[in-house]
Amino acid sequence: MFLIYDTETTGLPQNYNAPITDTDNWPRLVQLAWQLHDGSGKLVSRGNHIVKPEGFTIPFNSVKVHGITTERATEEGMELAEVMAIFQADLDRATHVVGHNIEFDINVLGSELVRLGADTEAFMAKASIDTKEEGTDFCAIPGGKGGRFKWPTLTQLHEKLFGEGFGDAHDAAYDVDATSRCFFGLVKAGVVEREGLLAPNEITYEAPKLEKANFAVADIEIEVDQGGGSKAQIEALKDENFIHLHVHSQFSILQSTSNVNSIVNHAVEVGMPAIAITDHGNMMHAFSFVRAAKNAGIKAIVGCEFNLCQDHANKKVKDDGFQTTILAKNKKGYHNLAKLSSLAYMDGFYYVPRIDREQLLEFKDDLIVFTGGLWGEVPSLILNVGEAQAEEAFVWYKEHFGDNFYAELNRHGLEEEQVVNDTLLRFCEKHGVRYVAANNTYYTKKEDASS
Repeated sequence: MFLIYDTETTGLPQNYNAPITDTDNWPRLVQLAWQLHDGSGKLVSRGNHIVKPEGFTIPFNSVKVHGITTERATEEGMELAEVMAIFQADLDRATHVVGHNIEFDINVLGSELVRLGADTEAFMAKASIDTKEEGTDFCAIPGGKGGRFKWPTLTQLHEKLFGEGFGDAHDAAYDVDATSRCFFGLVKAGVVEREGLLAPNEITYEAPKLEKANFAVADIEIEVDQGGGSKAQIEALKDENFIHLHVHSQFSILQSTSNVNSIVNHAVEVGMPAIAITDHGNMMHAFSFVRAAKNAGIKAIVGCEFNLCQDHANKKVKDDGFQTTILAKNKKGYHNLAKLSSLAYMDGFYYVPRIDREQLLEFKDDLIVFTGGLWGEVPSLILNVGEAQAEEAFVWYKEHFGDNFYAELNRHGLEEEQVVNDTLLRFCEKHGVRYVAANNTYYTKKEDASS
């Protein structure tokens, strides 16, 4: 018997090599679908269930993939233990589990079993077949590591086998259906051979009908505030000072085109009394920036956008960290920024310069920390993991930086920013944290972006 299954989850793990017992690393199960087939391809049993979210929310970016919101899952979902029990009944009948990138699905379910306090030994020991691996040489897509072929996506494998793709990808029920077709297609082509499978000319697989599957996708409607404001609001704010606090110069290599003098000159043109530069990982702008600002009669606020990872000394796992915007309040703060930047390059460099929380706390005096843009820790957790984890990180910054911690609001007409801003404002009200408006700019003027 061959159990073909697929999962939809709350996101992706930070470390794909982490054990299933590291439940903080592995995402939560949102949907589980499967088909059990005998060696001829005949459908014996199947299941498809949404899981009721208990102790977690389904983040925005995951909802955009599979369309299952927290509200829908709460209303339509079943208890995790119940779903796993139904699945286990078919798993016990199977000699092999099958999937496309099956290792991910195995680890997700294994981690859920750990959370349930269940035994995982038999589950993890079940023989597996990965159509991604089995189809690599068959599809022969150039460009893989070490001169090998690339792993095919499920759609690419389906197109190779049947000359067409398949609709409604990223729904577990449809993905299982497509994986089943591909698996038995590979058997018929003589690519996959396992004990229990009939000869290629004896395979009788026919795709089952999916009319009872839970594959309705929820519409995500986010009302995006495009900015501008009413005439009255604009009039009320016309005499208020505004300064950019999240600006990148040409020293954000290969990302920004703005040279330091143009940033300072434009700040003067629009009447800003000060401006900050926060380049990625380095402070190479500092000397020329302070000199240019002093000559122009405005205040230079020196900053840096650090990559804050879990462990700066760990170079076994690629962890670029979260982009964390930090400003110096004074000369002492500047010295602490310089120390952090040096440590990021000398001790923490692995693909990018990195620091970790321990180093940040060691040199935190006279520093101002923002939540940052969409790649900051709190915004990223809101979008990709869940509000509970995002709020936990938000509170950590509040506890350690107090009044020197600010939520950063960005507004460029993106749905993701609207979700983050709404959530950050709720966190700010709940925990007494102030917020700033920022633009996370990479160009001095708007027209520079298209030139």
